[in-house]
Amino acid sequence: MKLSDGFDARRLRPKGQRNWRFRFGAAFAALLAMCGVLLAMAGAASLLGHPPALGELNASPIGSAVVLAIGLFVLYIGVWLWRRCRRRSRQSRELNMSPHLMKKHD
Repeated sequence: MKLSDGFDARRLRPKGQRNWRFRFGAAFAALLAMCGVLLAMAGAASLLGHPPALGELNASPIGSAVVLAIGLFVLYIGVWLWRRCRRRSRQSRELNMSPHLMKKHD
């Protein structure tokens, strides 16, 4: 028995409006992660003996270690926020499925 008369599969799951808040959050998180990578690279370069990239801020080994630690922390926060925004934007509001049944793309 065919149900092709007027059947439209797209009506089963109507697309809702995209939430721009998660897209802006993911973009901000990517920028935050990029800044963290740059800070961590500047701190590591200064620790390895190359000229300081941030002037007097990381001229000493202690200052460059602080810059490296701050860069790694900012990188961690950026990646965490990006993953959270991606996960929330992919969640469907119509179906209440268990999280372990969803495909893991991230």
